[in-house]
Amino acid sequence: MASPAEKAEVFRALHQRPGVLVLPNAWDVPSARVFEDAGFPAVATSSAGIMVSNGYPDGEKMPRRELLGVVARIAGRVAIPLSADVVSGYGRSTREVAATIEKVVRAGAVGVNIEDLRPTGEGLFRLEAQLRRLEAVRRAATASGVPLVINARTDAFRHAPGDEAARLQEAIRRARAYRDAGADCVYPMGLTDGGSIATFVEALRCPVNVMVRKGLPSLAELETLGVKRVSFGPSASYAALGLLKRVSRDVLDRRSFDSLLEGAISFDELNALAVARKNGLG
Repeated sequence: MASPAEKAEVFRALHQRPGVLVLPNAWDVPSARVFEDAGFPAVATSSAGIMVSNGYPDGEKMPRRELLGVVARIAGRVAIPLSADVVSGYGRSTREVAATIEKVVRAGAVGVNIEDLRPTGEGLFRLEAQLRRLEAVRRAATASGVPLVINARTDAFRHAPGDEAARLQEAIRRARAYRDAGADCVYPMGLTDGGSIATFVEALRCPVNVMVRKGLPSLAELETLGVKRVSFGPSASYAALGLLKRVSRDVLDRRSFDSLLEGAISFDELNALAVARKNGLG
């Protein structure tokens, strides 16, 4: 049985091997188990997916204890490493952010995604303040005994002032600082253009995460550009809910159940998704 520390080392190694780590983002136990059963070597949570599925908008409106409860349930049902999206860290102070990290490690996550966008959506944290928060994350992880894999997200490309070139440079400046503060991977939210991704990767020279969205280059191109990690973000939840919309229209407008039944799993398969997989990573 793999310990949390061993899972964290496995997850870290996935960022160093050749090729691109494709990291799907789940929002509940069944979605995480579907990804695991498909063969993904690790899974992450989607803050938007979890929060909206529980009746909250994305951000930090969902109480931390509820978010951690979902993380714990997922971690208890998958054998592969789990990384948790903790939004901005659920804390005004570094002490509160550290407490979030302590709790998320206890819940079973071996990686975290933390962003520099204020949870109110009103701009970015000042760089110095975000560095203190990241340093608190690393200290809390070290104290836990789990070598947590920290993915530091910057929203500078979307929210910093100036034109696109200025915002890209601010994203690079912040990501370099986050890397030097202890982040294992950096995540420039909103970056989809191949040229900008290449500039960012070359400037950082550490694992870089991009998110699946329209306009993103293919996996083969991203590998050539030097990207090490591609996350689904909320895309899988978008796809699942999009399917439900299409099925609903087929039933109500076309009076057909075909799309509801086509490709569906069985009752036994559904039940099996709630059963914990044996915790072993070889």
